[in-house]
Amino acid sequence: MIKHCLSLSALILCASAAQAAELTAQEIRWLNAGSSVLAYARQTLQLPLDITVQPQARANDVPLALGYQDGRCKLVLSLRGNPHSEDVLAGVPAEQQGWMIEAMVAHEIGHCWRYAQGAWHSLPAGFEQAASTPELALQETRREEGYADLVALAWVAQRQPQRYGTVLDWMTQVRQPAGITAGSHSTLAWLLQAPTAQIFVADRSWQQQVEQLWQQGLQHDQ
Repeated sequence: MIKHCLSLSALILCASAAQAAELTAQEIRWLNAGSSVLAYARQTLQLPLDITVQPQARANDVPLALGYQDGRCKLVLSLRGNPHSEDVLAGVPAEQQGWMIEAMVAHEIGHCWRYAQGAWHSLPAGFEQAASTPELALQETRREEGYADLVALAWVAQRQPQRYGTVLDWMTQVRQPAGITAGSHSTLAWLLQAPTAQIFVADRSWQQQVEQLWQQGLQHDQ
């Protein structure tokens, strides 16, 4: 069973001692790290976003994931009882881990944006959809992961550009393909489109810039 968090602001800011007591220190740490992204998603983007905390992670749960149900995005934390919850941060200095968690939350909000726009697994004009095959499902997932990674980079570039290089290096390491064939999360084709924070300019919306960079990456993921 998934435990639904009653209040985004109370969850992030731990304003209620009773509610805060229901969360572990690790959950509070992750939510605090992503609080500015979550506030932006709810207040500025007006995304239909719910946050849930798993009282007990299942065997294959990732620490942070996003789904879409009944017109609403569901951001799910599966940290409690998850022996692999911090694996993604392995080797990252403690003082930098909050930056990476913030980028992960921004990545998930990128997924929420795609869902809310009705664009999930769709391609822009000029890109032909391949025939349905087992490989296509993997490719569709990889393309969505590439889009969300660019959203995360756009967030870092606009909010904390001095940390961009460090976050990009970490994302590149995490996204390295495990084998010869690119997997569902092998997004290097998109990370290579944004080598510096200067790629994202202040006079254009992040949506326009991410879309342009995403299309450039699509050309290398045929």
